[in-house]
Amino acid sequence: MRIAFLGFGEAARAFHDSLAPKLGDGEFRAYDLLLDNADKASEMQAAMTTRGVRPEASPAGLADTEWIFSAVTADQSLKAAQSIAPHPGQGALLIDINSVSPGRKRETAALINETGADYLDMAVMAPVHPKGHATPVLIAGKSAAGLLERLRDLGFSADVAGEAVGSATAIKMVRSVFVKGLEAITVEALLAAEASGCFEEILASLSGSFPGLDWSKFPDYQFERTTRHGRRRAAEMRESGVTLDALGLNGGLAREIAAVQDEMAASGVKPAADLRDTVARVLSARRQGK
Repeated sequence: MRIAFLGFGEAARAFHDSLAPKLGDGEFRAYDLLLDNADKASEMQAAMTTRGVRPEASPAGLADTEWIFSAVTADQSLKAAQSIAPHPGQGALLIDINSVSPGRKRETAALINETGADYLDMAVMAPVHPKGHATPVLIAGKSAAGLLERLRDLGFSADVAGEAVGSATAIKMVRSVFVKGLEAITVEALLAAEASGCFEEILASLSGSFPGLDWSKFPDYQFERTTRHGRRRAAEMRESGVTLDALGLNGGLAREIAAVQDEMAASGVKPAADLRDTVARVLSARRQGK
């Protein structure tokens, strides 16, 4: 089996690392825009070659593979599809795991289907580590039901969300408003508590009111996720905003969450073992960035 990755960041690498042992003699290829970046090409190429993945000079090099996983940043998903659309042959399958709105996935599906290739809407419903491709996913599209058994045989933890493209990503986009919103609320509240001189009081109050969140670990995790992955999460939340707008709801809420995620990433802080130290350093960086 020949599998390709259009975009070879964290999600693609995690999928490859757990999927490769399942395929035995399977062949892997990848193309990423960073291969064209003089400062980052060598690092990206090394990430591919050390895994036995063949780097390709352009999306055209992925053309004769059976499955192509599109795993780029949310804002690049349509451009990625446009770059690959002229190349796949009949019977090829583009598996779109990008965190984008239902409308974006329908637009992408139409583009891919016009070429004679097939399209699968796949929504990754949890962090890709440590399970890799076995992370729970939802799939949607005309071929979703027919692909379910094959995906499960390869170790995917997959369920069908519906026959209509967008059904899987809709669940992800709506859920993300809560998940990424909870991250944003947590970090902003604790930063405000530090700035106000009432950090310990706020932390004790929240711990007492919401004991099920395990405040010995919960806030550290929120700071780690937002500082490390804030850029990608912000892009996803802007797509959640588009999703809410299309439903006649408040997409501005998701965009405000995106703004917090962006600011956390821009702080450049690497969380420490001591939560208070992390909060103080993020607060200082955020203030300097204003």
